[in-house]
Amino acid sequence: MTTRHLLIHGRVQGVGYRYALEAMAHSLHLHGWVRNRLDGTVEAVLQGPEESVAALIAWAKQGPPTADVSKVDVEDHPSIEQRGFLRQPTA
Repeated sequence: MTTRHLLIHGRVQGVGYRYALEAMAHSLHLHGWVRNRLDGTVEAVLQGPEESVAALIAWAKQGPPTADVSKVDVEDHPSIEQRGFLRQPTA
């Protein structure tokens, strides 16, 4: 089981990025969450098999067609207890 923290930069708010990331996470059977941040980035924590997490990270670097991703910061993250994938309130 792998857990990663993502911080996605660029034009990623107001373009359906969170919804698309959530749908992709569900399709890959990942656990975690995604939210907008007040600084204009999108933040996510992903947990699941390493190959599924890697697939979502690769997708995150492109995002949905309406997004313009400039950078994705990826860091290791402690394991989470949560099951499922949620959209969290803006922080």
